[in-house]
Amino acid sequence: MLLAEAGVVAMETPPDGTKSEMSLGNTIGQLINGEFDGVSQYVEKSVVPSLLYACIGLAVIFIGYFVAKYLSRIVSRPIRERVDETFGRFVGTTIFYSVMVSLIAAVASTLGAPLGGMAAVVAAAGFAIGLAFQGTLSNFAAGVLMIVFRPFKVGDVVNIAGVSGKVNEIDLFTTTLDTPDNRRLIIPNSSISGTTIENVSFHAHRRIEVVVGVDYDANIDATRTALHTAADHFAAETIHGEGRGTAVILANLGDSAVEWKVRMWVKSSSYWALQESLTAEIKRQLDFAGIGIPYPQMDIHVSRIDDAELQSQGLPRPRIRPARRDVSADRRDGSIPFAS
Repeated sequence: MLLAEAGVVAMETPPDGTKSEMSLGNTIGQLINGEFDGVSQYVEKSVVPSLLYACIGLAVIFIGYFVAKYLSRIVSRPIRERVDETFGRFVGTTIFYSVMVSLIAAVASTLGAPLGGMAAVVAAAGFAIGLAFQGTLSNFAAGVLMIVFRPFKVGDVVNIAGVSGKVNEIDLFTTTLDTPDNRRLIIPNSSISGTTIENVSFHAHRRIEVVVGVDYDANIDATRTALHTAADHFAAETIHGEGRGTAVILANLGDSAVEWKVRMWVKSSSYWALQESLTAEIKRQLDFAGIGIPYPQMDIHVSRIDDAELQSQGLPRPRIRPARRDVSADRRDGSIPFAS
């Protein structure tokens, strides 16, 4: 009974802002002394409404999750189809998280949570996380810049950060490439933003250039005709107009060969296949015309210099060592090596 009386006194003269705490103390005292009427009243007036509001808040957040997913999908779909796949994903993700954060803040405010204190805690946590994840944040910033300025998009073939491949996915933190031999490469966006980006498939057309060297004895006109014949085999795939088409150029007089260049414009999607086919056809046409492709060679001229000329130039006289005898051959024929 002493605990119950203490609880009653506390309820009669509570200080400001401590009524709920005293009510809880009174309820605990009544529970210890076997008086359940006050406990049931406390549960009905305080616990049940709080649990009900919490359940309603969780239900609202649960439903809001699907609403946010639906809104992000509805808004991002036309952007992905008409503008850009990567930018559409970015817009959808931004909408989803914005709706969820706003919804959680609204539910917390309805339940009486102190938003000012929560904001301070979130700010402090954000500062600590920023210090701990500087590299991750730099990847995020680079990802946002890549999505905004779009130096490449999903499906492009690029050379970045020392690797080549087809862009499979662009996220806020990483970019995923698939190599020609079907390897998956995941590159941090910060590594991409600080390097040169070569977008190989940005333009619809590319120029093939095959360099070939022929003998100096080969006739220039005959060589040009053979190379034009090789290029004409791909006339259907060649792009013409605007200074584009097929060209055969005498490029250089090299050390071992006369160098020619065969150029033709094709679709970017056919570049690699046609480059190989053109190279093979050039070899066939040169063989058919009897024009050789020389190996790299070097001419060395040796001349004798007498002792007087060596002395006049201040050069030492070379020492000539006698040839070593084959001892194994002497043993095989029964002779004694170095016998006098």
